[in-house]
Amino acid sequence: MTPSTRSFPCSILLLAGGRGHRMGGADKGLLEWHGLPLIAHLHALTRPLTDDLIISCNRNHERYSGYADQLVADPSGDFPGPLAGILAGLKAARHAHVLVLPCDSPLMDRPILHAMLQHAEEQPEIPLMLRRETQWEPLFSVIPTAMLELLQDAWQAGERSTRRALLQLGAQALSCQADDPRLANLNTPQLLNAADNTRKP
Repeated sequence: MTPSTRSFPCSILLLAGGRGHRMGGADKGLLEWHGLPLIAHLHALTRPLTDDLIISCNRNHERYSGYADQLVADPSGDFPGPLAGILAGLKAARHAHVLVLPCDSPLMDRPILHAMLQHAEEQPEIPLMLRRETQWEPLFSVIPTAMLELLQDAWQAGERSTRRALLQLGAQALSCQADDPRLANLNTPQLLNAADNTRKP
């Protein structure tokens, strides 16, 4: 781990538990980009930053296990959404903060991750989300594990939106450019195919 991450240790949660309906039901994290599964790119990016790498997945556990220190799954089998995976990750985390990333964002880079952790360290008691102008990006976030109970309460009350749940907890923003390519989600066949010609960071 780098000096900055040693001073602010965190668990990292990669979200790979979706239904993949935009991909015809395929498991997105295992789709190939530049010759490797998407999850492999996120693993290579985040592995040096933590000793607690968690993957939220609801199928293909054996394939994902090689990329994580821990696997978590949703409590139900009906793919209830990313907030369920985040709750499971917060519950399993070994550190006081969890850096959350979606598995279909292989254009992310270390500078933005270090910026997220630095901003979270400055206000460690509240969540952090990336924001592109007015658009919040809740799946790129840093969440204190101390927020688990409040988020579970929101879930029990029927909340399923990660963005709304984090904003209700006073989430701070780390602003990015509206067209920042690092935040691209390759979540359709068209985007994935187009990105095949994109330079890997």
